[in-house]
Amino acid sequence: MNYQNSYATLDPRLYNLQPPAALSNPRAGHFNPIVAKRLGWDQDPDLMQNWVQILSGQYVPEGFEPLAMAYAGHQFGQWAGQLGDGRGLLMAQVIDNEGELIDLHLKGAGLTPYSRMGDGRAVLRSTIREYLCGHAMSCLGIRSSSSLGFVTSDTPVRRETVEQGAALMRVADTHIRLGHVEWIASFAPDLLPSFTRYMIETYYPELTTSQTPVADFITAVVTATATMIADWQLIGFAHGVMNTDNLSITGTTLDYGPFGFLERFDPAWINNHSDYSGRYAYQNQPAIGHWNLNVWMMHFMQLSGKALFNDKKETISREVLAQCLAKYESSFMGHYQQGICKKLGLPWGSLDNSTATTETVTAVTETINNTLKLAFELLEFMESNKLDYTNSFRALVTIIDSASNPYEAELLQAIDAELDNEQQAVWSQWQQRYLTHIDNISANRSKVVQCLKDTNPVYVLRNSMAQRAITKAESGDFTEVDRVFQILTTPYKQHEQAKSEDTAIPDKDAKPLVISCSS
Repeated sequence: MNYQNSYATLDPRLYNLQPPAALSNPRAGHFNPIVAKRLGWDQDPDLMQNWVQILSGQYVPEGFEPLAMAYAGHQFGQWAGQLGDGRGLLMAQVIDNEGELIDLHLKGAGLTPYSRMGDGRAVLRSTIREYLCGHAMSCLGIRSSSSLGFVTSDTPVRRETVEQGAALMRVADTHIRLGHVEWIASFAPDLLPSFTRYMIETYYPELTTSQTPVADFITAVVTATATMIADWQLIGFAHGVMNTDNLSITGTTLDYGPFGFLERFDPAWINNHSDYSGRYAYQNQPAIGHWNLNVWMMHFMQLSGKALFNDKKETISREVLAQCLAKYESSFMGHYQQGICKKLGLPWGSLDNSTATTETVTAVTETINNTLKLAFELLEFMESNKLDYTNSFRALVTIIDSASNPYEAELLQAIDAELDNEQQAVWSQWQQRYLTHIDNISANRSKVVQCLKDTNPVYVLRNSMAQRAITKAESGDFTEVDRVFQILTTPYKQHEQAKSEDTAIPDKDAKPLVISCSS
């Protein structure tokens, strides 16, 4: 692999160099050949033959330079002070086959100076959940960490009960969090100029020649975060613990803890059993992203009047920061609205403003508004009738083409079976408005169907799917982990290995599932 351990060259106050603490009697859980190929891991016989020993902390290959990062953060809206990698190590940074810098981060690697009251370990159940969800999100087309693989062991780890210790090699474009800047601002403010230069040069190099690189960097993080959260909302994903130390500077989904995918649609769903106020409920995620960025960006006022590049001093005032943060709403809404139109299989529309006539602009705007109106009516209908989020959008295929889609036809029949006579009439009226709108804009129905299939997945990682995989794995059988992994690799197509349970939804009166933060 092409190693480039640039983080280890930074000021040593930012991290602690240390090896991982080995797990006892490690055993293979699952290995991700897709990630291995991307990294070039599969081309190194030493890495391939010893991957279990590497992930268990028993062997540190040449080229690795393990370290624990220091960072801070706001947790549940409150300043939590110094945090840091309490059970994980940045093992190495490599240039992948696409020329991108990638972090290899071992989670469950043992105690670090930042472990606080923790034991530095991870358990098998949470490791499997993160492994499968990172893979699912990546294959859904959402920017996310993924994983090279995971191992289990005989190391006992006490949570609510004694569980099997495990470790996972997380792969992401960065592990620099909003909380890194918060830590520097509080504990090592002299490092802010050099660390900001590092972030820009490493992750936004095109900004090094900007006249306002810091403001442009902040804006880039704002828009990347807004786009990521819009993608979460579109796919029905709830992160569950959006603390500032769990958001990255590249808009890449990181830190899978008490996450979940919406099943029966409830925007107020709280999936984290520690979130007593519902701060991180699904419907609050866009606002929390805005709040986190506002807290984070204020620290860059310390750079006002300083020159990071080209000896040009830059003013970072509250007014400048307000302009940066103003991009959040427009970025989120633009991406979300375009995405929700695609979930209906309909074009968003685009215009060349230099040549468009007033009539053309009006027509496109009307089309978009009518599509959005239909989308929000559908969401309201799904909420009021507790319909499944993923299955309901996929069922739209049959409304357009009832003859050739048996799977989607079954989904539509299932919706009909859940509705009383009054709601069936409402549903029928919405379908008619949907079809009329498609005809009014002269949309090609075959293209609408293809867009529906390309945008609305058949499979997401339902909690029941993950739990079945975990139950088998805890008895030493990882075949269900592999089966779910294979299904999630192609989530927009029906899979030969799929079972009815993979798309089954909870009973209508079932209590919504919440997940523990303990992992």
